[in-house]
Amino acid sequence: MIIDHDTKAQRFTTDVDGHRAFLEYSLSNQVMTISHTGVAPAIRGRGVAAELMRGALSAARVAGWTVNPGCSYAAAYMRRQPADAERQHEEDLLDEALDESFPASDPPAVGQIT
Repeated sequence: MIIDHDTKAQRFTTDVDGHRAFLEYSLSNQVMTISHTGVAPAIRGRGVAAELMRGALSAARVAGWTVNPGCSYAAAYMRRQPADAERQHEEDLLDEALDESFPASDPPAVGQIT
């Protein structure tokens, strides 16, 4: 799912099966206030709003903004998702990549004379 961020409109959007979903926010003093999420009934229950939230939280983190969940969905999402969940996911992906780069079966190269 591709999440688009229109900074001028202060809106994240995605299109799923011909239906547009959105997350609107306002920005003041480095605080992103999420004011509304909207998902068409035809595409509800598919994690679309959660993907929009992940996109918004990721953008806020990159920009150094704090997040104020102004709408009920955003507040519920942030209660369910610990603040460090995404960071932990990124660390898990990094660990996987390192494991693939340095398999345990490779002999250690440190201290060997060839």
